[in-house]
Formats: sequence, structure tokens, C-alpha cells
Amino acid sequence: MGAFFGLVSARDAIEDVFYGTDYLSHLGTHRAGIACYDPEEGLQREIHNIENTPFRTRFEHVLEEIHGTSAIACISDRDPQPLLIHSSFGTYAICFTGILNNQDELVERYLREPGAHFDAISGGGINSCELIAALMNMKEDMIDGIRFVQEIVDGTMSLLILQADGTIIAVRDLKGRIPVMIGRDEEGFAVCFESFSYQKLGYRDYQEVGPGEIVKITKDKVFQLVPPRKEEKICAFLWAYYGYPASVYNGINVEAVRNRNGALMAKQDKERGLLPELDSVVGVPDSGIGHALGYAYEAGLPYARAMVKYTPTWARSFTPQFQRQREKVARMKLVPVHGLIKDKKLLFVDDSIVRGTQLQGTVGFLYRNGAKEVHMRSATPPTMYVCRWLGFSRSHDDMELLTRRTIVDLEGEEGLNYLDDYADGESERGKALRKQIAEHFHFSSLEYQSLKGLLDSIELDPCRFCTYCWNGKE
Repeated sequence: MGAFFGLVSARDAIEDVFYGTDYLSHLGTHRAGIACYDPEEGLQREIHNIENTPFRTRFEHVLEEIHGTSAIACISDRDPQPLLIHSSFGTYAICFTGILNNQDELVERYLREPGAHFDAISGGGINSCELIAALMNMKEDMIDGIRFVQEIVDGTMSLLILQADGTIIAVRDLKGRIPVMIGRDEEGFAVCFESFSYQKLGYRDYQEVGPGEIVKITKDKVFQLVPPRKEEKICAFLWAYYGYPASVYNGINVEAVRNRNGALMAKQDKERGLLPELDSVVGVPDSGIGHALGYAYEAGLPYARAMVKYTPTWARSFTPQFQRQREKVARMKLVPVHGLIKDKKLLFVDDSIVRGTQLQGTVGFLYRNGAKEVHMRSATPPTMYVCRWLGFSRSHDDMELLTRRTIVDLEGEEGLNYLDDYADGESERGKALRKQIAEHFHFSSLEYQSLKGLLDSIELDPCRFCTYCWNGKE
């Protein structure tokens, strides 16, 4: 998915940008980069591969080698960035978070311009940041260029642009699917995806950039260049999975939502007579833990750390490029606590079930370690559609999803006409889906949180969410 961090300050910005970006490492594992502005040196930039080396290790040297009062940095799952661009708007650095679904179409559109060309990256592809910059340059003014690209992109595009005068332009995507937060201290302003990353550095919350809003940030002030749009479709999955527990979006804390969501699942299980006799409740690390704690508290059951995640080297399991690698990482990163598993009836809560990559190995090692029963609860509804807006999964085809494959096994392709019915745990199709998946993975029982239950736990107007991955609706 990726994330960015920027800072404009009266003092040297590199140290805070370095640590602030390191706090975002859970959001991307492919490339990372820093661009900074110094009144004497101008714009400088470094980009490195972080697939096998943590951000902090790869970039520690920048604290001694580059300096500047303004900087932007990013963690990326895709293209190298930030890029330095020389254009009719002047020289600037740009980084981007989101996904361009119509990138090929946009490339063709630009290449019809006289003399247009791109620097091809590995595999012959085009860097998305370079494409965005090229399209912006089709207009006479940078802000008009940004607005032009916002309108023609099919997908999600949030930007940080570091200008040659040391100011930063921050742009939130039109639907507000990705948060863009601004914090301040006595000497400047920070801007990023996760509020906790600047709060840990001593910055206090200043404002949240609205959907489609464009602001200019100096060390003294934040100027609104384009007002926000009224419609917001923030990704509900941020609270369930992506967001760091300490983060706050739209005034709602991530971990508090997970606790409420887990408690609501337990309450629903009790009301429906689906709460099994258990020895303990377990959260699948990391995002499942908050949901599981809420479930255990509401159910009146002990919480146990029957599995732990080996965090020093294993990243999130979806991030490797190839499925075989993802499956191996999923197996290797979770370590069983044998004494809390043997002869126990356990209920596991995970943030979601997408492809089912982790489930086979997880359940297998639980039974091999002597578990009597393994019950599973998903803190989100059945995933029916591949995300088109944030790319939270490596999946590109809906048929990679466990639910879709199971539906076809049950009813053939005809069953794909009844996705809403299968998502409903009270319907006959919904019960059949859960039963089939439970039997396949040898779960003693399986239930999913309903979409209403998830949205109720976030406590915002349901109209403000993007729920595409569950019901196909933006």
C-alpha cells in the first residue's frame, strides 16, 4: 500500500522525517526514499530497496550525510520514489500513495503529446510518480495540473510535493480513502498517513486534510489552496487491519474500534447460541489481537497468547511478490506457545480472511501442538471483491479470494450471482459458505463479523465508508 511523511521546519528536518517514516514501515516493503530541501544545497534525494533490509538500517546514514529544513519521504510497495522532477513549474520532489487502475490508458494519452516519453523502469513499466508529474505538466499551473490528474485517475491518489522553495504541497485523494494528517510543534508542521508517527516525535494534531483538499505547508502556516469535497469514502479496513493501534482517523482510535468490534462479535455469538465452550480466546498477531481482547472480555473468557509473531525479520505475509514466498512467510512468522495449546479448546480471532494463505498452516500447527478444538472468527465480513482503491492485497483477480473459490465449489459460477446472499451469515447460502470453509480448514466453527457490526464498531456515519471489498460498493 505505502505511506508518506513530510516536514517543514525552522530546524533541520531529516532526523524527524527519518524516524517518522520508520514508524510507517508496516505499510510497505519494496522501496523507500527521502527527498529534502536545503537553502544552500537545493533539493537532494535518496532511494533504496528495502525488501530484505529494514528502512531504519538502510537509511541510517542519511542522518549524517544530508540535511535540510524541509523533507518528504515514503515507504512504497511499488515504484521507487520520491522522484525529482524538472518541469515548467520548476524543480520539485514528488511521492504518491494509492493506485492508478487506468495507468496504461493514461500513459497512452500522454504519449500522444508531441515529444512525450518516459524513463522505463524494470520490466518496461512506467513509474506512477513520473506519470502523475507528466500529466500535471499538461496544464499551465501546478494546482490546475493536480486537479486535472485527480479527475482523470481511476483509483486513488494522495501526494506530497516538496518544492524548490522548501514548501510542501499535500494532496488527499478525491474520496478521502487514505487519511492525510497534519501535526505541528513550535518550529513547523509534519504531514503523514498515521498520526501516531508525528505524535511520538512531539507534534500535536493540527488538522486532517479533507477529501480532495490541497494545502500548502510552510514552517509557519498551512494554506488551503483547494477546499475539501463533501463526500468522503474512507476505507473501513483501516480500522480493522491496516491502521496502527495508536492511530486515529476521523477522531476514532484504531484499537478502540477493534476492542468494540470483538466485543460485538462475542455478543452476537451469545445471542445466536454460537459461543462454544472454550478454554481461551487468542488473537492472530498483530491486527487480530485488539479484536480478540474485546471478544474475550465480552465473552467472559481468558485471553491467551497461544501464538506469537517473530517480528525482527518477518514482515506482513501479503508483502512478498510471489505466492510461494507469501505462504512460506506466513508459516515462518507465527510461533506456537505449546503450553497454551495442548489439550485446549481455542477460539482465534483474525482481522480478516482474504486468500486463506495463512489459515492452512496456522490450523495445522495448532493441531500438531495438541489443540482439542480450533474455532475461528473473522473481524471483518467475507471478502468478496479485490480492492480497487488501495491495493491492500497482492490479489489481482477476484477468483484468488477464498470466498469466491468456495462459492464456485458449492454452486458453480452461477453462485457468483448471489454474493450478497453468501455474505449474510443468517442465509442458507451464508451458512453453507461458512460450513464449507470450516470443513476445508478443519475449524470446529467459523463465523464472520457482519458489515453492519463492523461499521457500528467504528461509530461513524456508514455513508462515509468505502466498503468495496465486502459488497462491491464504493
